[in-house]
Amino acid sequence: MARFFLSRDAMDLASGVIPIAGDDAHHIAFSLRMAVGEHLTVCDMQRTEYACTITDIKPDLVLLRIDEVHPNSTELPISVTLYQSLPKGDKMDYIVQKAVELGVTSIVPVAGARCIVKLDEKNAQKKVARWQKIAEEAAKQCGRGIVPQIGMPISFAQAIAAGASTDLPLFCYEGDGTVSLKTVLDNAKRQMPQDRATLSSAVYIGPEGGYDTKEVALAADAGFASVNLGRRILRCETASGFVLSCMTYAFEL
Repeated sequence: MARFFLSRDAMDLASGVIPIAGDDAHHIAFSLRMAVGEHLTVCDMQRTEYACTITDIKPDLVLLRIDEVHPNSTELPISVTLYQSLPKGDKMDYIVQKAVELGVTSIVPVAGARCIVKLDEKNAQKKVARWQKIAEEAAKQCGRGIVPQIGMPISFAQAIAAGASTDLPLFCYEGDGTVSLKTVLDNAKRQMPQDRATLSSAVYIGPEGGYDTKEVALAADAGFASVNLGRRILRCETASGFVLSCMTYAFEL
């Protein structure tokens, strides 16, 4: 069923009517060629879904009748922010799409020491807008209850400071002195309360060249345990999906 995201402030919940305007209305009318009487789902970006029926359709405005309201059931039981060091080329497009499909809550690009890509403010704004659009499309496709937000690029030190207060920081690193991801997740699952809705995790993935020694030391000084992802070295565009898949298995399935 077609799915759209709309702020709750834009809905007329008292009357049971949801108006959809702009590009989404055009998409419903012309791309999907939907008609009065057909059904679609609207998400309010606060994990509530509205099963709706189209009552009026125009190129610039579609009116929906709310038939049912129920909580979304597709979100991970733990909030995960991915701190992804900027990769080369269009790899970030793929990383954003797959991370959203796998349940990430937000993604923050990180300008690490070994990142080849350097973005000025103008280019960063364009890139983030593109990644946010990819995140929205992926969220629609896979039935998410929220649209994960893409932040502006920050420094590695800023990323470490931002994730230090989370319940489960995962600094993914292939060097010596690491703990296996399985061990960390098993321990976390045993210690976490049954209700994990308010718990948070920060996942750190390096660039193609990995982290430099100063970054590893900074993470260690912040109290982060270095986590390895198995016996194989994963590409930066593969690592986040692997971690999120393991977290799904540990906390959801």
